Amino acid sequence: MKILLSAILALVASSATASAITVVTPANGAQVTSPFTLTASTTTCGGVPAVSMGYSIDSGSTVIEPISFTAKVTATSGAHVLHVKCWGHQTNGQTILNITVGQTSATSDIVVSNPLSGAKVASPFPIAASSKTCGSVPTASMGYSIDNGSAVIMPTSFTASVTASAGSHTLHVKCWGSGTAEQVLLPITVGTSTPQTTATPQISLPSGQYIGTQTVALTDGTSGATIYFTTDGSGPSTSSPHYTGPISVTKSMVIQALAASSGYTNSGLARASYVITTPSTGPTIPANALKDTQIQLMPNWRTKFDPATNGSASGAMSIVSSPSLSGQSAQYYTAFSNYGGVLYSVTYDHDSTSTNFVYDAKVWIAAGSQIGNLEMDNNQVISNGDTVIYAFQCAGDDNVWEYSENAGTRANPNVKWVRSIQPCNPANWTKNAWHHVQISTSRDDVGNVTYHSVWLDGVEYPINETVMSAFSLNWAADVLIANFQVDGISGSGSSTLNLDNFTIYRW
Repeated sequence: MKILLSAILALVASSATASAITVVTPANGAQVTSPFTLTASTTTCGGVPAVSMGYSIDSGSTVIEPISFTAKVTATSGAHVLHVKCWGHQTNGQTILNITVGQTSATSDIVVSNPLSGAKVASPFPIAASSKTCGSVPTASMGYSIDNGSAVIMPTSFTASVTASAGSHTLHVKCWGSGTAEQVLLPITVGTSTPQTTATPQISLPSGQYIGTQTVALTDGTSGATIYFTTDGSGPSTSSPHYTGPISVTKSMVIQALAASSGYTNSGLARASYVITTPSTGPTIPANALKDTQIQLMPNWRTKFDPATNGSASGAMSIVSSPSLSGQSAQYYTAFSNYGGVLYSVTYDHDSTSTNFVYDAKVWIAAGSQIGNLEMDNNQVISNGDTVIYAFQCAGDDNVWEYSENAGTRANPNVKWVRSIQPCNPANWTKNAWHHVQISTSRDDVGNVTYHSVWLDGVEYPINETVMSAFSLNWAADVLIANFQVDGISGSGSSTLNLDNFTIYRW
């Protein structure tokens, strides 16, 4: 009776191809340890498309699986019949394998997260796998091979890129331990390689506002690629003009570009927007204007921590020959913590009657400087004894130009910074370079101040706001005081700035 049963099982097992079920592992007649790996797949079942698969041990309950799967199967020691099954519309089939389960042991725990068994991939494709134990012992190394090819050795958890020819293959994912080796077999189908994408063009000049004509170059990282571009805001295509050399940007425009190369898909879109402004001559200063020049070289500059700022700060001022435009500039070194600021000031003249002022200076910011706000003020005691404060700053905390007002009364002042709509952040100023700042202000007889415009490197930013800015401070009559203040950022740090050709015009 046992002989007859074995013969029948062998006959059924030999008909596996009739059901189109492919069992990669275990093989019929294999000796395995529990748990063992079962890998199987099918596309048809009884001549119709398969919708699901499953397996059972002997006459046990069936575990349902997808039409391509890898599972860990647990069985007691001894001889067993492994049923690998499929189902289709109104049909089913199965493949029956004889296996012998040896003594249960903690076998390998190879996990292949990519690709899945039965996957269709393009070459090269990624493989990701890991293993802690291999044949009941700690995994020492892993590896993989295609079909019967040489194994590529990898660590116990790895990701790799695998190249294979088009067609059906068996991917072997392997582990090794002390005196042991195991593997998982995964059927895969490799299609034709997906075309690579042409690199996105690089535009040499970043988007921004620039003074005068600029030159823009386009490059691409894919050898032999052709770059196509537009400057009118329309999207580029392979019908757009070819890039053959640098583009002259004489007016505000948007440059967009893509690249194409034979055998590659087209690149992504590169885009840069430019606002081109005409260099300005700065504020108009009448011929009869009085002026104080090279204020940075005047004696008796005062250095003081500004108690209106948070944290703490200290500063030092010195006269240096480099960097310099005139031959000598003032250098301001400020150390700070938690937004602390230092006020540098000097009495530069006496005048109670002038009503128009232009603060004109060249500013150098050394590399590595950390600046929160950069403040440039002018103060005047007018004929009625009040002090008019023309305070103006490039505010890094708000990223705009700000001006001050007295929101209280002359006797009970309330100093308040007012945000303009014009952008400014000292952190964005080019380091180790000179910048030209010009601030135009005026006042009436009682101390209402109008902030007209600020020019930075020849670009005018109109303000045109009037606020009350008179204070009863009992300062000395008709004194004129210039301020240059540097505030820090959060944490702690320092900054080094230079001031040159510092001039204030008044009339």
